[in-house]
Amino acid sequence: MSAGRIPFGIKITLGLVLFFGMFWIAMTFGAADTTTREVWNALTFGPLNEKAKIVQEIRLPRELAAILVGAALGVSGAIMQAMTRNPLADPGLLGLTAGANAALALVIVLFPKIDYFGIMIACFVGAALGAALVFGIGASKKGGFSPLRIVLAGSAISAFLYAIAEGIGIYFKIAQDVSQWTSGGLVGSTWGQLQVIAPVIAIGILISFIFSRQLTILSLSEEVALGLGQNIQRIKAVLYVVVILLAGAAVALVGNMAFIGLMIPHIVRAIVGTDYRFILPMTAIFGATFMLLADTIGRTLYAPYETPVIAIVSMLGLPFFLLIVRKGGRAFS
Repeated sequence: MSAGRIPFGIKITLGLVLFFGMFWIAMTFGAADTTTREVWNALTFGPLNEKAKIVQEIRLPRELAAILVGAALGVSGAIMQAMTRNPLADPGLLGLTAGANAALALVIVLFPKIDYFGIMIACFVGAALGAALVFGIGASKKGGFSPLRIVLAGSAISAFLYAIAEGIGIYFKIAQDVSQWTSGGLVGSTWGQLQVIAPVIAIGILISFIFSRQLTILSLSEEVALGLGQNIQRIKAVLYVVVILLAGAAVALVGNMAFIGLMIPHIVRAIVGTDYRFILPMTAIFGATFMLLADTIGRTLYAPYETPVIAIVSMLGLPFFLLIVRKGGRAFS
């Protein structure tokens, strides 16, 4: 039986099996060796010894954060690729995460006692500003929305915004605080952060699922969408808000994290086709699974020392990006 004839129900079931298997591995392995019983007790809030407490209080919120970030960035990347019909679209490459980082550095200076909800709002505003600058540059010249021009504009704006964040950190002597957020890591993820971020990401992903049919039509062409009676402006507005929510929430949780939104949708399209009713849920599952894998590698590669998860993601993502560029966006689609 060819992959194209396998029912989507079977594909998503296998994806969920892979996800739960990776989650169990991530919960079991780390600097502190834990047994299956200790992990089970931590997950079910059973009798806890010292290692089970470590799993429950440190490792569990960290891996839940990995799941949320992977799903959010994967889905936001898929939406951006569909709306712009740009195979290189990714929140980390088009200025969203850089804008969120710059806004985060600014609010740390202006409001040093700001709570986590305020930080998240600042990241949303910064993500929107970063995207607006990139697409504004693209709109300033005829043909500026070509994939290559948008990526070049995104790279330039991202470098500029990252420089602003670093400059703020150095000038106001808060570089350590800024780098703690922008280093792209899951260290220190807490239950309090998850309580603020999880509902935003869950709502954003749910809205994307609701608009998945319209997104499929929009990914074909705007003319087709208009011909089928779609309200393009309303659909784009809603989906851009969803992308900003997902990317901003991810940055508020772990800082800069590129390439996930680029890689995962391409891989998923090779498995389920071009219907975004299937792509988006599978992308959420695969994005979460990939982040669990990257974090597990980062924690175990040189244990007890930790390799930054952004380094793991970048080592996998950069060759993938270059391959897509070489193949003109058709490497896995």
